[in-house]
Amino acid sequence: ITTINHTAVSHTIFHLLGIPGLEDQHVWISIPFFVSYVIALLGNSLLICIILTKQSLHEPMYLFLCMLAGADVVLSTCTVPQALAIFWFCAGETSLDRCITQFFIIHCTFMSESGILLVMVFDHYIAICYPLRYTTILTRALIGKIGVTIILRSFCTLFPIVFLLKRLTFCQNNIVPHTFCEHIGLAKYACNDIRVNIWYGFSILILTVVLDVVLIFVSYVLILHAVFHIPSQDARHKALNTCGSHVCIIVLFYSPAIFTTLTQRFGRHIPPHTHILLANICMLAPPMLNPIIYGIKTKQIREQVVHMLFTKQKS
Repeated sequence: ITTINHTAVSHTIFHLLGIPGLEDQHVWISIPFFVSYVIALLGNSLLICIILTKQSLHEPMYLFLCMLAGADVVLSTCTVPQALAIFWFCAGETSLDRCITQFFIIHCTFMSESGILLVMVFDHYIAICYPLRYTTILTRALIGKIGVTIILRSFCTLFPIVFLLKRLTFCQNNIVPHTFCEHIGLAKYACNDIRVNIWYGFSILILTVVLDVVLIFVSYVLILHAVFHIPSQDARHKALNTCGSHVCIIVLFYSPAIFTTLTQRFGRHIPPHTHILLANICMLAPPMLNPIIYGIKTKQIREQVVHMLFTKQKS
């Protein structure tokens, strides 16, 4: 049987179903998807525009925020337009190469966002613990190197998965019950042994995203220790307020991802459409809410947004 399977045709075209079990609700489900995507695009584009055009915002904290906004645009654009095409036009057909490319960009961007969030904690740590040396430590050259390192880390750790997927023979099925392509979601349709794919995927998750979470937690313990040793109550409150928006972003970014991973591993009784909706929330919620949280919590950005809107109204 194995020989017959391996000599059978390997699928190069796959059909994404969207959210199986909720096909009759696709048009209604598309409304929050579309609204979230528009908010994410407008919010993050506005954030990038403000930070890049205003010289006063060319500080490390805002430059890292600009990187985060850019990653959010890529993450949402890689998933939502395709989901909307499935919901509106039943256009779920995709090639194997396009599927692998989509998976690669999604996971590369997700891993990069995780790295940016870690670096933003480092930025807060330097600002609170070494305020006088802040500008000399976090120079623009270092920020540029950090940005390149984050991208290279994501690219180099995920690139082997492309070859791990390309070696497989997809002769079992080509109907994918999802709105976008996933590594194991695609690999499970292969006739080959996929244990290498499973273990490599698990190991890079531990060595990158999980390690980032641990380092973020340790950094915040050090930050809180430093904050509560600040004699001035006003300065202490200001330091905690600075970290507040970042903590919101961290919770928003990692919580759906952790919950999705846990439900995939242990939630055998949970309906498939719940898994798919959770996976989409991971891609939709952070890009939509990040600019809103920073816009509300950061005075300088809030002032620039108001200034831009009023200037446009007057003109």
